[in-house]
Amino acid sequence: MSPGDDAGQTRTRLPEGGGDPYGGARRGGRSSSRSLVTVVGVVVLLIAAIAFANRGGGDSAAEEGGGDSPKSAATAPSGEKPVKAESAGIPSGYAHDRQGAESAAANYAVALGSDGMFVPARRHEIVQTVADAASVDRLQSGFDADYSADFLKAVGLTKDGAAPAGSTFVNRTLPAGTKVTAYSDNAATVEVWCNGLFGLAGDKSTTPVTNSWFTVTMKLNWSGDDWKVLETAQKTGPTPVAGDNPVTGADEISKAVQEFGGFTYAR
Repeated sequence: MSPGDDAGQTRTRLPEGGGDPYGGARRGGRSSSRSLVTVVGVVVLLIAAIAFANRGGGDSAAEEGGGDSPKSAATAPSGEKPVKAESAGIPSGYAHDRQGAESAAANYAVALGSDGMFVPARRHEIVQTVADAASVDRLQSGFDADYSADFLKAVGLTKDGAAPAGSTFVNRTLPAGTKVTAYSDNAATVEVWCNGLFGLAGDKSTTPVTNSWFTVTMKLNWSGDDWKVLETAQKTGPTPVAGDNPVTGADEISKAVQEFGGFTYAR
């Protein structure tokens, strides 16, 4: 999905207690037998609770869900198995229900937010695979305009979407959760909260790989025994507080991108 103007803003309110977003310096621990007994007791109770929850292969909350998204925590995994079929390398054959629509939206967000969208032939293949027949021409022309030769040049790629010699182009979309905002038997609107990686990994790169958070909204239509994309939109956030991890060198980022494959997402 090509970077665009922000359609929304996210404000992060930091906890009180100074510059540390997690509340300032940690207090020193007290080594007393009473605190040790308390900790051991908590651990024992936790282990017992986990064993009880796993007994019988299920829980009442999951059974009450009736096959839809979990009621207690909307972003919790449902346990549904990923689809087994694929078309043009993109997972396909989703269930005709809310969870199927969420799985489709997550996987389509990955495909439409991949480095393949910068290569004309692959971009056309992706769009023709995920788009509804009534929208494919409109979506195709829109994406072709977004990924223009001028845009590719601006991010350091050739007109064919190739990275300069000695550099690795990175463009990945990683869904963090899905939410259905509208649903009927043949239509669904799904929001996909994503983390994205974008940039050129290389010693001479002027656009190093950065990460961002955004939400993709997809309107889907049930067509040809599968969910297909009618429309897509994107806005920034929600964005969490950045961690204090040290920045990784370009060589290691390039190696990671080449060695770590992606996933098939299921609700």
